[in-house]
Amino acid sequence: MEKRKLIWYWVITIVLSFCIFTGGFFQAMLFKGVIQGFKPLGYPTYFISLIGIWKMLGVIAILIPKFKLLKEWAYAGIFFTMTGAVISHIASNDVSVQLIAPVMLAIFTVLSWYLRPAERRSISVN
Repeated sequence: MEKRKLIWYWVITIVLSFCIFTGGFFQAMLFKGVIQGFKPLGYPTYFISLIGIWKMLGVIAILIPKFKLLKEWAYAGIFFTMTGAVISHIASNDVSVQLIAPVMLAIFTVLSWYLRPAERRSISVN
């Protein structure tokens, strides 16, 4: 069971990391499509690049070895960012397929956090 859990952890974490990092990169570089996607939410442009940079740093923190407490903060930050995206879309009446990605990524964040191996946990729970 432990080996299967580890495989699931890495599959989910790699998918999560790829999606968050590439999205963060596109946000940090202020791609035109990204700016258009944020337009209904009313956020200023500098906020888009700031969120993108923090997303990329969060993924790096999750993937590198050690720094267990930093990983906890990175997971929390990504979860808050994804759930915040869902709430922002709902609050601005921009309810569409754009909600699917942040909902799925929030779920993947929780799953990655839950399935992480003991050496990546800040507190070992038996």
